[in-house]
Amino acid sequence: KYNKLKKILTARHILGRKKMNATPEQKILFAIIQSQDLDCCADALTEAKLEVNRLPSIGGFLGKRNATVLIRVDKEKVELATRILQNTCKERIEYIVVPLETASIPLATPTPVTVGGATVFGLDIDRYEEL
Repeated sequence: KYNKLKKILTARHILGRKKMNATPEQKILFAIIQSQDLDCCADALTEAKLEVNRLPSIGGFLGKRNATVLIRVDKEKVELATRILQNTCKERIEYIVVPLETASIPLATPTPVTVGGATVFGLDIDRYEEL
């Protein structure tokens, strides 16, 4: 493995880096979704010929496993990517256990919490470079 990696790195060093200036028509979308929606979402985005990268992440409120999906799109395809995210990332009801403070002995009460869907941020791309 080491020799193969060394050859790849040497080839990249000799050939140089690939640099591209992104057109002002491109955006990158950051979508934070639940991990159980990841495969369906990534498959649908890839099928629509959108560039997708996945990053694992952990949610702060419930500590659940999430995924951050990076999607590079032309501006005219932002609406398409948003629709795919809406259709593949569903909201769910989960229950968390909250201690009942007014009771004389500690009692746990299950409380419903809505989770899921997608949180999406969009940014313009100024520059793109593969190292």
